[in-house]
Amino acid sequence: MSVRKTAFLALFTTFSLAVFAIEHAIPPLVPIPGIKLGLANVVTLILLRHFRARDAIFVLISRILLSSFLFGQALSLLYSLAGGLLSLCVMAAVMGLLQKKALFLTGAMGGLTHNLGQLAMALAITRTIGVLAYLPFLILSGILTGLFTGLCAGFAGKVLAPFLSDIS
Repeated sequence: MSVRKTAFLALFTTFSLAVFAIEHAIPPLVPIPGIKLGLANVVTLILLRHFRARDAIFVLISRILLSSFLFGQALSLLYSLAGGLLSLCVMAAVMGLLQKKALFLTGAMGGLTHNLGQLAMALAITRTIGVLAYLPFLILSGILTGLFTGLCAGFAGKVLAPFLSDIS
């Protein structure tokens, strides 16, 4: 990996961490645990579109580790890894199927599967079937927030495309 690409991935990690920190400071939009915009996923979508999946995995895991260390607890690391890695795998598959087009649909699938991954982790940790009561709310919010992050990533990707083309 070139020094230039490493520097850009470090910048993407820093940017996603900064976006996460800002979003973390904003009070929840709704009083349901696990529902937030997930704007740091814009970076993941941009990386999946303009770089390789392993670059996106590197930035995602770096952000999750740093954000859990700076803002979270041990359990938040598990929830974030479960949701983030499942989401990234699904988005990479959808991105391949759609030939890197329709980023808003990729984002919607990512938001949905992120919430499903976190809910599965909550079920595994608590061993309480009652957590599935959140399922309808998490499905709806995951799709809507994913659509929004996908649209943001599409716009940001167009703005950044001239800078990204000679790095990937």
